[in-house]
Amino acid sequence: MSGKFDNKVVVVTGGTSGIGLATARAFAAEGASVFITGRRQAELDAAVKSIGGKTVGVQADMSKLADIDRLYDAVQQRHAQIDALFANAGGGDMLPLGAITEEHYEDIFGRNVKGVIFTVQKALPLLRDGSSVILSGSTTATMGTAAFSVYSASKAAVRNLARSWTLDLKDRGIRVNVVSPGPIKTPGLVELAGSDPAKQQGLLDYMASQTPIGRVGAPEEIAKAVLFLASDDSAFMAGADFAVDGGVAQV
Repeated sequence: MSGKFDNKVVVVTGGTSGIGLATARAFAAEGASVFITGRRQAELDAAVKSIGGKTVGVQADMSKLADIDRLYDAVQQRHAQIDALFANAGGGDMLPLGAITEEHYEDIFGRNVKGVIFTVQKALPLLRDGSSVILSGSTTATMGTAAFSVYSASKAAVRNLARSWTLDLKDRGIRVNVVSPGPIKTPGLVELAGSDPAKQQGLLDYMASQTPIGRVGAPEEIAKAVLFLASDDSAFMAGADFAVDGGVAQV
């Protein structure tokens, strides 16, 4: 590895599985001091062990403001600033119009919108001028998806947050971009099909058939995009929606 993030401090929320875990590993491999969050302590401990390097885990539900404060308190005890923030924590499940409940709405918007807003806002005192903020988006933000409207709307909101915050933060030179994965083989994706392995594989096969390059992606492929957006290699990118989707929303 190049050590591109030596002496850098990086925060990855939702870092215990899937894209978040792969990204935390990639940052750690490049020399960063990495802070990850997760809602369940056992999974958090396992992730920290698997990532290795200078990794610290903070148990937190990023839809809860007190937990966000605890995260940044932990960072501040060890470091004076944050160089990159990947606001990745979130998720959602599927319900068609007619079956949407208040609980469904509150859960998804709490994690994907409220959580992202306050994860970034509460980081501002620690974010270094010229640092990079990456928000976790989705190709569903620009596409119609049956039974997935609330999740898709939450990711459309995230897309605009990056646009607006780029203007709010321009005097500090903080760049805000979105990485928008397409179908990526993660626990969160396969669990949309339930617990039956055959149904999970059927979902992956269907998504691969709908992807122009003919396969679903790997979390590590999104991690590479996040590291690019966090680095000086993307210094002229701000407010962008960086699609890593095998062409799903592009052609």
